Amino acid sequence: MLTPFLIGAGSGLSLIVAIGAQNAFVLRQGIGRTHVLPVVLICGLTDALLEFAGVAGIGFVVARAPLVLDVVLWGGAVFLVGYAATAARRAMRPSALVAGPGEPVSLRRTVLACLAITFLNPHVYLDTMVLMGSIGNAQGDPGRWWFVAGGALASIAWFFALGYGARVLTPLFAKPGAWRVLDAVVALVMLVIAARLLHDFFTG
Repeated sequence: MLTPFLIGAGSGLSLIVAIGAQNAFVLRQGIGRTHVLPVVLICGLTDALLEFAGVAGIGFVVARAPLVLDVVLWGGAVFLVGYAATAARRAMRPSALVAGPGEPVSLRRTVLACLAITFLNPHVYLDTMVLMGSIGNAQGDPGRWWFVAGGALASIAWFFALGYGARVLTPLFAKPGAWRVLDAVVALVMLVIAARLLHDFFTG
């Protein structure tokens, strides 16, 4: 069952290895070494759970629930714009840094932000539950479960690598100016994704 496993791993990586809200958030937490373990666990295990749900058939229901996805879309767009505004404020005011090295940040606040970024994005459901579910179910039994195993392992490995690998960049971010650049990029990424969500709504 190596082939379905590799297909799952390749498909999963192709969907998550890209600049997005979730990856930008994990990268920033990793560079700041702030609650990295809970963040990467939330992101990795959520992907794994949603991929399992998609292969189990829930993706079929999600694909036919446009109203639910629309609600998530608007909630996600509002949250991303707000997060972008916060990142932009940090970029313009170095004293407003929230997740710089050595600065205390509430675990609760970090977890809530991570959950919001993870679940308030309809593309998460479409990618993991609908798309991965469709590809996985095409593998038949028991291949589809090996597919899920491959996709889940790839997601977890990616977020751990991103979160803990980001610390090699810590020396680069010893100066506030580097954090300002990072926050400006994060703000731009969040705004672009929010605009994409709204574009999909009005053109879809």
